[in-house]
Amino acid sequence: MNRLKVYNCISAKFSISVGFLLSPFVLFSQSVLKDSLLQEVTLKSAVDYAIIHQPQIQQSLIDQQLLETTIKSKLADWYPQINFNYNLQHNFIIQTTVIGGNPVKLGVSNTSAGLFSISQVLFNKDVLLANRTKTDARLQARQLTSNNKIELAAYVSKAFYDVLSTQQQIKVSTTNIQRIEQSLKDAYNQYTAGIADKIDYKRATIALNNSMAAKRSNEELLKAKMETLKTLMGYPVSANLNIVYDSLQMEKEIVLDTLQKANYAARVEYKLLETQRRLLQYNLKYNKWSYLPTASLNGAYNLSYQNNNFSKLYGNNFPNSYAALTLGFSIFQGGKRKAGIQAAELELERNNLDIVSFKNVVNNAYTQALANYKSNLENFKALKDNLVLAKDVYEILRLQYRSGIKAYLEVITAETDLRTAEINYYTSVYQLLASKIDVQKALGQIVY
Repeated sequence: MNRLKVYNCISAKFSISVGFLLSPFVLFSQSVLKDSLLQEVTLKSAVDYAIIHQPQIQQSLIDQQLLETTIKSKLADWYPQINFNYNLQHNFIIQTTVIGGNPVKLGVSNTSAGLFSISQVLFNKDVLLANRTKTDARLQARQLTSNNKIELAAYVSKAFYDVLSTQQQIKVSTTNIQRIEQSLKDAYNQYTAGIADKIDYKRATIALNNSMAAKRSNEELLKAKMETLKTLMGYPVSANLNIVYDSLQMEKEIVLDTLQKANYAARVEYKLLETQRRLLQYNLKYNKWSYLPTASLNGAYNLSYQNNNFSKLYGNNFPNSYAALTLGFSIFQGGKRKAGIQAAELELERNNLDIVSFKNVVNNAYTQALANYKSNLENFKALKDNLVLAKDVYEILRLQYRSGIKAYLEVITAETDLRTAEINYYTSVYQLLASKIDVQKALGQIVY
């Protein structure tokens, strides 16, 4: 088991990428049974569904099973190995040798043998490594699965918020269209009554067309974002997602303790690096064990049948048996063992530097995530106030226009400001929630 080959397939999957998560798992999604579909999709149910059905997570669980079978295969070498070989041979020409100047035939025309053998490993560095590293290897596999689940939960949460943001923009556009249609009706009535010219009517029509175009654009974007969320969840392509949410509850969930300190030890990535370090320490020991001899016990019992007459072959048995202790010494390998030890030491040193680097990365990631959260929080507060003001301004100007006090241009401007304020407000809510996910992830508070 040279250089931890047993577990290299697991260690190679240390990181997870968004691109891989977004790969098209169409065939898998179509195989999900209809009774497993969600009637209502909340953020929690979306994440829970993804943890169960996402192919990336299922592959991680399969990797754990593969590791178990590999460990069992390697540890099986500790048990006695029992074998049986059967042989049946006919000699067309019997071997002849010269003894005392006279040619003598050795052997008979027909032979048959049955060999029972048993061996027991006493010391073997490959088997010893498998036994010493099995606990950490299992732990590493579980940590990799946990890491993949955390990454997936973060991606699904952000995709869910992105869908909500687009849905809210569509709702804002729908409400805005209703307002403009009412304004258009007022402008048309005033135009037909001779109170105002057709400019107000045309301006209302332009504003209505723009709002309808914005709504259609967001409806198309929503389709793409829904498919992204389905892909992340491992949801069937042909099924619909019925997104439900409580806007008031979401607004309450934006609160976060900003006085927390970064704790790299809480991150599963750090725990993975520590587990990897222990495995590398075993790898160093493994290379040092290469100077030790291999030892094993061997035994055999042979059934030997010989006869020139094939029909009487099994009439005579000439058995033999033995037991032996085998020691294997490797005297010279051209510097291979020394190079292996040096390579193992360098890998261990590199892992130590990875841990130092990760601590710095965590601190930087938390600082940036927290700054982004605080910035989005201040933006949210300002935009919430702006929304209240924009509604008041619009209602006042709309009433004043109907009374003939204000020009229609001011109403159009107020409608645009209100629509912008509503969109900005809802966008800020979901941006704030998404940035909160980044902070929690940096703190290691998302656990699976």
